[in-house]
Amino acid sequence: MNAKQSASKWVRLREILVTTSVGSIPTIALGVKLRNILYRTIFAGFGSSVYIQEGVEFLGTSCIEVGNGVHIFKNVRIDGRGHHNNRIVIGERVALERGVEIGALENTSLHIDEGTFIGSYVCLAGPGDIKIGKHCIIAAHSGIFANNHNFADVMQPIRYQGVTRKGIIIEDDCWLGHAVTVLDGVTIGKGSVIGAGSVVTKNIPPFSVAVGVPAKVIRSRNSQELVKYIDHDDENDLHVLLSAALDKVEKTAKLSQQILQTIDYQRNCSP
Repeated sequence: MNAKQSASKWVRLREILVTTSVGSIPTIALGVKLRNILYRTIFAGFGSSVYIQEGVEFLGTSCIEVGNGVHIFKNVRIDGRGHHNNRIVIGERVALERGVEIGALENTSLHIDEGTFIGSYVCLAGPGDIKIGKHCIIAAHSGIFANNHNFADVMQPIRYQGVTRKGIIIEDDCWLGHAVTVLDGVTIGKGSVIGAGSVVTKNIPPFSVAVGVPAKVIRSRNSQELVKYIDHDDENDLHVLLSAALDKVEKTAKLSQQILQTIDYQRNCSP
């Protein structure tokens, strides 16, 4: 065993000893304080006023940074193992609700910026990089998956064909509704809202409201931003929406004209 392997085993042993000794202590003042004191010795970074409930599982803590005022609730699992270049950053005042799972795999950067709320049983998975901006709301049971499995070879099991990894960016002040799925290679622009149950397969312009499977932009919170960032596919969709809207306007105008003509006729026929 070389020196590097020996050091790695010692780091892992120390992590196991610390997390198992204080990780299950009930969430009273003593449990929280002990975790704050001892976790500071094994994490890559560990801020002040951190609140971690019992039953939270950490793996690869030397790759994990936790900011000031972070709240992590029961049954959260954060796994930084896989490679020494992994980096998981939980920014200041981030809240991770019960059952959240975060996994890196290898050479992965996963960053949740300050003030963001991650709802219950959300899954964030590499190995592609994931960047979630400030003050976002990710509702329960959502999935953010920065990878896609290759499957071209029908003679080989899919699990052995490797994955692609483009990465995912969710910019500041976004709201993802219940059970939203975000697939690899997607950027969701600042201030966007994604409707419950949607599957995001392509970029969403800033300040958009998108719904559906796959998610489509149905309106903008800022019409100027929508025009500025619109792509070719969205442009086709917009033409369809505009055509439908114009058709309705024309039909309404014709109906109004018919009503006016009827009123005039009735007036002219009155004694």
